[in-house]
Amino acid sequence: MSLSSMLFLLLLSIFSMMMSLFCILFEKCYVAEWEILSINSNSILATFIFDWMSLMFLGFVLLISSMVIFYSGDYMMGDYNMNRFIYLVLAFVFSMAMLIISPNLISILLGWDGLGLISYALVIYYQNEKSANAGMLTVLSNRIGDVAILLSIGLMFKLGGWNFIFYSYYLTDCDSMMLKLLIMMAAMTKSAQIPFSAWLPAAMAAPTPVSALVHSSTLVTAGVYLMIRFSPSLLGSKVSILLLLISCLTMFMSGLGANFEYDLKKIIALSTLSQLGVMLSILSLGFSSLAFFHLLTHALFKALLFMCAGVVIHNVKEFQDIRYMGSLCSKMPLTSMCMNLANLALCGTPFLAGFYSKDLILEMAFMSWINLVCFILYVVATSLTVCYTFRLVYYSLTGVFNLSSYSAVSDSSYVMTNPMIVLGFGAIFGGAMLSWIIFPESYMICMSLSIKMLTLFISIIGGILGYLLNMMTIDYKLKSLGVYNLVVFMGSMWFMPFISTLNFSKNSLKGGAMFYKLCDKGWSETLGGQGLFNTVIKFSLSSQILQDNGIKVFMKMFLVLSIILLLFII
Repeated sequence: MSLSSMLFLLLLSIFSMMMSLFCILFEKCYVAEWEILSINSNSILATFIFDWMSLMFLGFVLLISSMVIFYSGDYMMGDYNMNRFIYLVLAFVFSMAMLIISPNLISILLGWDGLGLISYALVIYYQNEKSANAGMLTVLSNRIGDVAILLSIGLMFKLGGWNFIFYSYYLTDCDSMMLKLLIMMAAMTKSAQIPFSAWLPAAMAAPTPVSALVHSSTLVTAGVYLMIRFSPSLLGSKVSILLLLISCLTMFMSGLGANFEYDLKKIIALSTLSQLGVMLSILSLGFSSLAFFHLLTHALFKALLFMCAGVVIHNVKEFQDIRYMGSLCSKMPLTSMCMNLANLALCGTPFLAGFYSKDLILEMAFMSWINLVCFILYVVATSLTVCYTFRLVYYSLTGVFNLSSYSAVSDSSYVMTNPMIVLGFGAIFGGAMLSWIIFPESYMICMSLSIKMLTLFISIIGGILGYLLNMMTIDYKLKSLGVYNLVVFMGSMWFMPFISTLNFSKNSLKGGAMFYKLCDKGWSETLGGQGLFNTVIKFSLSSQILQDNGIKVFMKMFLVLSIILLLFII
């Protein structure tokens, strides 16, 4: 099942890539449209667009999903419901494909809601309480974005159609501010920006192959892709200023959180959150093509990083705490090589995939008219990325081996390593090839030497700090324990998981329980439906007694009427 699905998706991926190159070369764009319903002057249409952007992104999604499904053949081998898992992943990929090729707010709902529903099914795949809680947080956070899309459909009614790809050039702030805010909210929920960030690390409860797919090219990038399609309307808009600030804060917050996290998958998830902030921040500055470029390069090395994490977790007997690992480079050389490759690409090491997109993004941001706060957040977030990456390398790949009872650790079978090697080549050559294809003419970069070297300098500083701050022995006391409350605040994503779950709903749940006791089970029960029902029953029983032709009743009524008449006569 996994092999046939992998081959099918791989062939589709190659075809989609070739069509994308054809569209770039000959400047073609194909639109297919079906009219479902016509209401007055508005037609509800199912529209699909096939241009170089949608086809290229679709090709990357299909390539990564084919590698993930092949990888799952070994990773999920012992699972009783293996075929169900493959079907869910295929449905997930189909939903993402529907979202990618839909330039219409009506037809995009097929993919948008499909992603939310199937992601819930995948997060709760391991049926335990932790997965159930994580799945509920994920699906309810994403429902906010779904509601925003539905409201924006209503607001676009006045434009005479829902093909946002045609109208986005003409949406001004004075008549479409609310529409832009709703679209931005939908993108923020899917891409887990502040204040909707808590669900992204929680979604790590899903199997690792799902994490590799979700956090590289599907669910979390859906919001970024929607904003890329809406990007012409953001030029000069006040919404873009708000988006820039939120995305820069998300970069900073997730970088801080990753430096205090010990769960291997959650560290990688927080790095995804940081990169999503990078994409949305450069998008808000008006460089949508750069955001799309980083979207594709990030998909390659992040899927590789998750696959390597899956192999590591698989071979250290399902431990995810990086403190239990160490010295894996001597035990698992191939996995360590691929993991280092993905980590270096994430840091923006020269001439790997991440360098071409990330370095260009930072240079264009430093050249733009951004305020000092955003500039500092960019610089610190870039340094923190390198810091938590080297910390992860020290704890898991070098360091001291801490799994003393499990010494038989080695690289996995070819079924898990072959997809990693394919994506490893993508992490090496993908950035250069994509930059040649997407940017045939290079950007004009004009800045001072100090600003030009700033990115390299802060990366080196971050790497040294990440390595030195975590070199410790058993008798070494952690300095961060002295400011424990501050560490808890920064390491828990600024208390966002607590705010998003019970603390956010505690008062409303208490109020609801009180209201239920006092009203539903209290006065409204007595004076409402039940009280009225009991009163009617009493009156009907009395009426029934009066109509039973009993001699006692007649005598009593005669006596009462006689007394009344006597009173009136007197």
